Amino acid sequence: MITGLNHITIAVSDVKRSVEFYTAVLGFNGHAMWEQGAYLSCDNVWLCLSRDLPEPARDYTHIAWSVSQVDFLKLSQKIISSRATLWKVNKSEGESLYFLDPDGHKLEIHVGDLKQRLASLKDKPYTGLMWL
Repeated sequence: MITGLNHITIAVSDVKRSVEFYTAVLGFNGHAMWEQGAYLSCDNVWLCLSRDLPEPARDYTHIAWSVSQVDFLKLSQKIISSRATLWKVNKSEGESLYFLDPDGHKLEIHVGDLKQRLASLKDKPYTGLMWL
């Protein structure tokens, strides 16, 4: 049985550039870096950057990171000032900023959690919503 998220690995074209973005802009903790990759973390999530030829998805697939309401505006401004490309306008519950990392991976910072999202569906249910 799965007990939780272990780690996320993403392909990056320039390890040093990606480490800089994830640590200096997003505030991840750096742990180790080598020619072909790096290990970073944010809270209890381990992120592996692996040098490869990135081919980010063209669909809605993305990684969303939690941020407090207090920190949302400051971090959003930091991301925007880093010249990260914004890829979507938020239309769902909770504040979100959707942006690309240096290799075009789709990321999001989001204020809120699953409990809040589910509660919002009671007022504004998705088309065809079924409760499990």
